[in-house]
Amino acid sequence: MALALTLRRILRNGGSASSAAASAVEPKWTRLIPIRLNTTATTTPLTTPKLFISGLARQTTDEKLKEAFSPFGQILEAKVVVDRASGRSKGFAFVSYATIVEAEKAREEMNAKFLDGWVIFVDPAKPREWRSPPKPEPEQSETGFRTNKTIGWCG
Repeated sequence: MALALTLRRILRNGGSASSAAASAVEPKWTRLIPIRLNTTATTTPLTTPKLFISGLARQTTDEKLKEAFSPFGQILEAKVVVDRASGRSKGFAFVSYATIVEAEKAREEMNAKFLDGWVIFVDPAKPREWRSPPKPEPEQSETGFRTNKTIGWCG
C-alpha cells in the first residue's frame, strides 16, 4: 500500500520532490532504476550467434520462445531446457540465429523484457565446458557378487 502511494505521488509530481528541502536531495524516482544496468548485453560483444535466455517462466515452451524471438531474424534453434523428471522448464533457454547481426539485434531488443509474465535476460551463450565421462558400473563376478575396493565383498 505504501509503495503504491509513493509511486502515485512520484508520478503525479513528475518525479520531483514535494518540499523545497527534499528537492535539494536526490529525487525519489531515481530509486526506480532497472534491475540489471551492468548487464553483459551492453558490455560484451557477440562472438557467436547463440544466445542464453534466463528468467523464463515455467510454462514457456519452445514454440512460445521461437515466436517471441522470430521478429529479429532467422532462428535456427530455440530450445527451452527442461527438467528430466517433471518435464517443466528449468527457467533458461538457448536461441541460435543464422548471423551474429540478427543475434545482436535480438539481444538489444529482448533484454529485460516480459515473456509469459516474467522478465527475461538475454546474454551471449558461453561454450560448453568439458566434463569427464561417467565412470562405468563395476561388473559382477561369476558368483553374482561385486567387489567394493573400500569395504570388500558386497552382496
